[in-house]
Amino acid sequence: MLKKTPTHRGLSLRRANFKTFLEALDYAANARSGMDFYGPRGQLMHAVPYAELIQGCRVTAARLLAAGITPGSRIGIIADTSPDFILAFTGTLYAGLIPCPMPLPKAFGDRSVYAKQIARIARVAGISVLISPEIFAEVAGAEIDVTELRYFGSLDELPLVDTPLAQNTVDPESIAYLQFSSGTTSAPKGIAVTHRALMANIEAMSTHALEVNENDRGVSWLPFYHDMGLVGNMMLPIANQLSVSYLATNDFVRRPALWLKLISDTKGTISYSPSFGYQLAARAARFKEPLDLSHWRMAGIGGDAIKPSDLQSFTEVYAPHGFNESSFLPSYGMAELTLGMTFTKLGTGWSSVDLDATALEAGEAIPANGHGKATFVLCGKPLPNHKLQIRDVNEHILKNGQCGRIMAHGPSMMREYYNDLPLTRESLAEDGWLDTGDRGFITDAGDLVITGRNKDLIILNGRNIWPQDIEWNLEKVFLDRMREGSFAAFNIGQGSEEHVVVVAECREQDESKREALREEVRRSVKINNALEPIVVLGRRGQLPRTSSGKLSRAETRKIYLAGAFD
Repeated sequence: MLKKTPTHRGLSLRRANFKTFLEALDYAANARSGMDFYGPRGQLMHAVPYAELIQGCRVTAARLLAAGITPGSRIGIIADTSPDFILAFTGTLYAGLIPCPMPLPKAFGDRSVYAKQIARIARVAGISVLISPEIFAEVAGAEIDVTELRYFGSLDELPLVDTPLAQNTVDPESIAYLQFSSGTTSAPKGIAVTHRALMANIEAMSTHALEVNENDRGVSWLPFYHDMGLVGNMMLPIANQLSVSYLATNDFVRRPALWLKLISDTKGTISYSPSFGYQLAARAARFKEPLDLSHWRMAGIGGDAIKPSDLQSFTEVYAPHGFNESSFLPSYGMAELTLGMTFTKLGTGWSSVDLDATALEAGEAIPANGHGKATFVLCGKPLPNHKLQIRDVNEHILKNGQCGRIMAHGPSMMREYYNDLPLTRESLAEDGWLDTGDRGFITDAGDLVITGRNKDLIILNGRNIWPQDIEWNLEKVFLDRMREGSFAAFNIGQGSEEHVVVVAECREQDESKREALREEVRRSVKINNALEPIVVLGRRGQLPRTSSGKLSRAETRKIYLAGAFD
């Protein structure tokens, strides 16, 4: 009978204090712990101890080199949740090649859109190999001239070898992997992360944010093509010799309760999710057997705007099953920072601030007094040796409580946007400061508060309007009738012809009821946000999202301008 890998390592815990990820792999080879993969009904499908994984990755490295692939080549890997992806990724690293995780078709819905995005990523990275499970190969290669590749196929089809690759070494300053942005843009960004930056971030998170210990065990449903899934839930466990259980993202979306059952059954202590994952799990709570979530000491939150209502509803549902609200760990990070940048103090839970919405539009974070408040969750303080600044449009550093552009600095910075020097210079200054593209402020206590994305900010008649304020207010008004995430707000036009547009997903077919909904949305935005919006209706599920589940307002705006909504 297949058994899960043990929690205890059987060797001394090292909290990611390695110069390169290859050193971390070699040390993990001595551990009894490993990776477990679960199926759509929560059944254990594969149990892979690290000793077995490392042996397999060395064989994979030798097979890649036997195929004539030269060191430094970029290797595209379709990132399904399986042992084969882990073998392909680690084997690529071991061979001195550069892995480029690529999304799965179901993250995009439309197969042709997916194929075009894979082709774009392939062009930016200049891949010479595309490794794909057989089930995805046809669509993944549909827009690529595979005859120009050194190899295209599954891991099993690589040339066989007699001898695994011996221990390998790499320069800590060399590129470890390319992380691509998760949207469906015409120019995907390849974020180049070095071994030194990778290990600096993983060690800081493991030691100071998560405080990994001998009894920890991870659980994850996050996709490996996303930085939170790849770095936080695949490379961080290896670098800490931590056993981890995986559930495919699509299986989680279909049955969110599987995530909680897996944490209960394995006595998981560390598990991360964007805010919407907690929302899904709270809404889909169906249990035939009792749960025990008392071991879950670190319930991480990040990857998108954190909604207090999601955390509150999750706690209400799962506190009777042993979940402790103090386990919540809000954080802030991005792939350009490798992964994590700020974290709240472990064991303190989450806290929020209610701000005056009118003052916030003027760039000041002033406590709300009565109506017109905007609520934000605090995301904690920077990791050791990492720094934040808030700057205005003229690069002046703002004081605590003033809202502006979030700038970051530290040893976890990306090296570059691969093959894109202009974009690199635009985002990453010569002195190492990165423009994150996000807006926010720092409290007097030193905690970071994220208020939105610069590119999503609506500026109308001198007002700075946060689209999520409009969307979240509407979700509260329509709480009993429409699911969360059914609204998107953005602006169109310029100057006196500028307008705010709100798209609402709607299942209603009756025209009079649709018109009534449109008017109700318009009236709600006028009352709560002092705006007169253009309101359009879309089909349920029509609002576009990135492959990590975030609402893409930019894509929604394109769809609106193309006339695809009602």
